[in-house]
Amino acid sequence: MNVFIDGNAGTTGLKLEERLRGRGDITLLKVDDALRKDQSAKKAVMDEADVIFLCLPDDAARESAAMAGAGAIVIDASTAHRADPGWVYGLPELSQQRRLAVSRATRIAVPGCHASGFISMVYPLVSSGLLSAGARLNCVSLTGYSGGGRGLIDTYENGRTPGDMLCAPRPYALGLTHKHLPEMTAQTGLTHEPHFYPVCGDMARGMLVSVHLWADQFAQDTPPEKVWEALAAHYSGSRFIRVMPLDGESPLDGGFLDPTACNGTNDMEIFVFGNSKQMLLAARLDNLGKGASGAAVQCMNIACGIEEHLGL
Repeated sequence: MNVFIDGNAGTTGLKLEERLRGRGDITLLKVDDALRKDQSAKKAVMDEADVIFLCLPDDAARESAAMAGAGAIVIDASTAHRADPGWVYGLPELSQQRRLAVSRATRIAVPGCHASGFISMVYPLVSSGLLSAGARLNCVSLTGYSGGGRGLIDTYENGRTPGDMLCAPRPYALGLTHKHLPEMTAQTGLTHEPHFYPVCGDMARGMLVSVHLWADQFAQDTPPEKVWEALAAHYSGSRFIRVMPLDGESPLDGGFLDPTACNGTNDMEIFVFGNSKQMLLAARLDNLGKGASGAAVQCMNIACGIEEHLGL
């Protein structure tokens, strides 16, 4: 199978290439370095590819998608096509119908990293009727700096001193218009965008997405045990999404929840904490794994009829 990664010099592209390089079933195609800005040369390589990954800024991803042949499977890791009805949203764990759609798709949009955690926690509650689609939710997401691309990685890893401002968590997107909001709303069935802001932490990789719930947001008496049961039932048998035991603080390390524990995997772990008055849901994942390149490979495997976990 011939695979072309358009944008293989970026963070997601590099991780994709790393995941695919050792697979005997894949031949990685490349544009000659001397011709990398030649669109006709790129088009010639794309025409040879069975699968094309787009790891590009949104506008460039749209341009490349338009160049791809109808017979190729195109998997876009940018924001460009996540709300496009002609593309399948690549979170197969949402439902059997979504998994089937991914398996038949030739145009797949990889979910955003923050959105992956939020949607995975909220969708089962809304779709089961436990949580009203009209609920107004708060979400905070702590993420590793690698999600900001090469520029931010360079800022964190070169030329700083211990104790400077980069050592502290830094909230951003405080205009509350983050680019993941449309998919977070549409894919959960919510009628209101969540109140959402991300926080960049002093860690290269890792992510902890949290959603805050109050008892009066549910249509009926819903203790944490009932929320946990709904999530556990939804992800029963899932290869990559696990609902962790409802054991209060037992999953914690000295009272803390480590956002890096899923690094290097395509796993997501979902936790339920709280009491009869309020709850905290938390999703832990690798922002470059299930939040990016891992999810892209998983979608490729499903769309190509390959074992879902291959290379993951």
